[in-house]
Amino acid sequence: MTTVANEAYRTGSPRYLPIAEHGLIGDLRTAALVGTNGTIDWYCSPRFDAPSVFASVLDADRGGSFELAADVPARTKQFYFPDTNVLITRFFAEDGVGEIQDFMPIVDAEDSRETDRHRLIRRVLCVRGALPFRARVAPRFHYGEQPHTVRINERGVAVFESDGLSLALTSTAPLEIDGPDVRSPFKLREGEVAVFALDRVGGEVGLRDCPQREAERLFEATVRYWRGWLAASRYRGRWREMVHRSALTLKLLTYAPTGAIVAAPTTSLPEQIGGERNWDYRYVWIRDAAFGIYALLRLGFTDEAKAFMRFLSERAGLSNNPADGPLQIMYGIDGRHNLPERELPHLEGYLNSAPVRVGNDAVHQLQLDIYGALIDSLYLYDKWGEPLSSDHWDTVCDLVEWVCANWNQPDEGVWETRGGRKNFLYSRLMCWVAIERAIRMANHRGLPADLQRWSRTRDTIYRRIMSAGWSEKRKAFVQHEDDDVLDASVLMMPLAKFVSPTDPKWLSTLDALGEELVSDSLVYRYDPQASPDGLRGEEGTFSICSFWYVEALSRAGRTAEARLAFEKMLTYANHLGLYAEEIGRTGEQHGNFPQAFTHLSLISAAFNLDRALG
Repeated sequence: MTTVANEAYRTGSPRYLPIAEHGLIGDLRTAALVGTNGTIDWYCSPRFDAPSVFASVLDADRGGSFELAADVPARTKQFYFPDTNVLITRFFAEDGVGEIQDFMPIVDAEDSRETDRHRLIRRVLCVRGALPFRARVAPRFHYGEQPHTVRINERGVAVFESDGLSLALTSTAPLEIDGPDVRSPFKLREGEVAVFALDRVGGEVGLRDCPQREAERLFEATVRYWRGWLAASRYRGRWREMVHRSALTLKLLTYAPTGAIVAAPTTSLPEQIGGERNWDYRYVWIRDAAFGIYALLRLGFTDEAKAFMRFLSERAGLSNNPADGPLQIMYGIDGRHNLPERELPHLEGYLNSAPVRVGNDAVHQLQLDIYGALIDSLYLYDKWGEPLSSDHWDTVCDLVEWVCANWNQPDEGVWETRGGRKNFLYSRLMCWVAIERAIRMANHRGLPADLQRWSRTRDTIYRRIMSAGWSEKRKAFVQHEDDDVLDASVLMMPLAKFVSPTDPKWLSTLDALGEELVSDSLVYRYDPQASPDGLRGEEGTFSICSFWYVEALSRAGRTAEARLAFEKMLTYANHLGLYAEEIGRTGEQHGNFPQAFTHLSLISAAFNLDRALG
C-alpha cells in the first residue's frame, strides 16, 4: 500500500466513501452505484461496459458525479424498498426528515425506442418538517476523457452533449448552469416532492418530461416488476432475506438484450488499497455466469438460464482453435470476443489505487475449469429447467471431446494468475465434472455419445488427481502438481461430488485449509508468497471461498461449525446485504462491487446448510 493511500485509508478520506457504503440500482442494461451520502458516483450509459458518465468512485475530482443531499448536517441511512431494487436514502436532520428514492425503470423490451432510453430517476421527498436540498449534476463523459457542452432549453431541461452521447436532465426544481455542470438548490416542506430524471437522448429517443405524476407511476411500475420477478422464488429457508437480496443482485447484473450476466458492474475497485490488483469485471465470465445460473435454478428462476443458453448459442459461439479451446473464458455482454485492456492514467483510482483499467487481457488465458462449470449448469438446466435441444447436445459433445483431448495441459487456473501456467488441481477437477455430467445426461436421456472414451478419460483424471494432487507431506489436496501449496479452490471437491465429504483424505484437507487459510470464518484463496501469482502486493479474503467453506463443513456433517461460519460471514455484508469480491483485515469490502460470484455462492451455501440442518 502506498504511503498516500495508507494515510487516506487510515484516517478515512472525505473524498471517497468506503466501497461498502453504496447501493446498486439498474435496469437490466446498465447500473449505478449510489453512496449513503446520496451521490451517484458510478454510472455507465447506455450499458454496463460503456464508458462512464459518473466515475467519482475512481477519481473524486475528474470522474464526475450526481450529488443530491440535504443541505444541512444530517445523519443518513439506506435501505431497499422491500423485495425490490429500488433504493431509499434517508436524511435525518434537526428540522426534518427527507429521503431520495433512486431507481431505473425496467423498459418494455418490445419498444426499441424505450430500450435505448435508460432513465435514471431520483424522487426527493420531505416526510417530516422542512429541509433544504442541493443537487449538482457533473457528468464527465468517456471516463472523463471527453469534453461536453451544457445548455438549458426553453422547457427548462438541461442537455449535456458530448461526442457520441447526450443526456437530458429534467427536474421539477429550477436548474442553473455552473460551468460544465448543473446545480439546483431547493427546499421542501412536509409532503412535498421534487423529481430529477436523467435520460439518454438522441437518435430516435427524444426529450421527455418527468413530472411528479409520471415519476410516481414509474416508481410503482418498477416496484411491481421486481416484486413480480422475486415471487417466482422457491426458497423458504432460514435466510430468506439474504438469499433474496442475492437473487435480486444477480438479476441486476443481467444484460437483458442478450441474457449475459456480468461478473460485477464496476471496474478497477482495488483488491488491495494502493495496490495494482485492479480489474475490469463488466464482462461475461463463462464460469461466473454458469455458477450464477446454477444458483438461480436452485431458486426456481428458469428464464434466466434459458436466456444465458441463448447467449452462448447465438453470441459466444465456438472457435476452432485447438490450443486455446472452443470457448473463451469471457466475452463482452454482446458476445464480442476482443476485450483489449488499457490503463487510464488520468484517473487516480479509488483512494489512489492505480492503475484504473478498462478491458481485460485475461480474455486470452486458458482456464480449463470453465468447461466443467458450464456443462454442470447445462446438466442442471436439463434436470430442473427443460431438456436440452439436439443442437445444445451437439455443442456439449464438441466441448467434452475437446476436454478429453486437452485436460492434461497446464493453464492459468481459476484465479487467473499472471505467473505462468501450471497443472492446477481445480482445473483437473472441473474437467472431470465436465465429462461426468455429460455422461449422466447421455445415460439419463439415451443421447448419442462416445461413452467408452468419455468414461475412460473421466477415470484417468480421477486417478491423476488422487495421486498427483495429494500431498503426503501436507496430508491434503494441494493447489497444483509438483508443490505443496494449499488453495481454497479444492473446497469444490466435495461440492462437485468428486470425493465423499466424509472421505478421510478430504477431512484431513479440510482441517489443513482451516488451519492455514481460514481466519474467523473468512477464507484466503491462497498464500501469494508461497505461490507467486505474477502480481505485487497482497489481497483480502475471498468471499466465494468463505461460502464454499461453509458448504464443505455442512456436507461433512460439521453443521454447528458451518452455521456459525455462515452467520459470521453474513455480518461482513454491507448495510444492504451486498458484498464485494474480498474482505480486508478489519472487515472492509475490497474489489469490484457488488460481485456476482459472492452472491451466487451465498445462495448455494444457504440452500445446502438449510438442508443439512433439516
